[in-house]
Amino acid sequence: MQSLIESIWNNRELLKDAANQQAIRDIIAQLDQGKLRVAEPKAGGNWQVNDWIKKAVILYFPIQQMETMELRPFEFHDKMALKTNFAEAGVRTVPGAIARYGSYIAKGVIVMPGFVNIGAYVDEGTMVDTWATVGSCAQIGKHVHLSGGVGIGGVLEPVQAAPVIIEDNCFIGSRCIVVEGVRVGKEAVLGANVCLTMSTKIIDVTGSKPVETKGYVPERSVVIPGSYTKQFPAGDYQVPCALIIGKRKESTDLKTSLNDALREHNVAV
Repeated sequence: MQSLIESIWNNRELLKDAANQQAIRDIIAQLDQGKLRVAEPKAGGNWQVNDWIKKAVILYFPIQQMETMELRPFEFHDKMALKTNFAEAGVRTVPGAIARYGSYIAKGVIVMPGFVNIGAYVDEGTMVDTWATVGSCAQIGKHVHLSGGVGIGGVLEPVQAAPVIIEDNCFIGSRCIVVEGVRVGKEAVLGANVCLTMSTKIIDVTGSKPVETKGYVPERSVVIPGSYTKQFPAGDYQVPCALIIGKRKESTDLKTSLNDALREHNVAV
């Protein structure tokens, strides 16, 4: 399958072949069922990105025809079908929740009015709260809470780019934005309005000296929005960053509220 997709990717004339189109549709069906993933965990806490599956998702668009879908009074006009069979999958979807075919949503997930895009993987017991969005190919772990208005970025191109990864048991606070392939380690807590891109400074301020990283929030970290002073030709201005202010305590229940986690560190946001 991988070699076939690579061949079609390099020669789009092959998209005219009905057998090749069916192969692409078979891959999307396996994504929808969770049998394939755009990224998957490996030993040692590492992740493998399967570029060829992202290519299959991109190739799926040109072989699909625009269709009108009606659920009166609503009408949609798109190339992508909506995901179905939620009862069979053990998934709760509140009216207003939209998930595209080709996304995987595991048993016990609750999707409030929000959006899950094609290629995304949402694992068991996760809450996708009101107006939260899970972008294309994003990977969401088990028992994650995506609070209201959270924006998890999607990625299709460039195909070599890693998707956003939120690992198991994370708590992502209201209006957080996580994009550009940032990875949030297991059991981490992001306070409301934390914005993480691959260029955002993530500064651990728990020690005597700040320690800066980018692109990865370590496991069990408690993170809040911060800022630092940056010099520009027009003067000095405050630039957003993220501050690691501590770790979740072993005694903290994994289902703790965001407020409880922050209260442990004497922070209110």
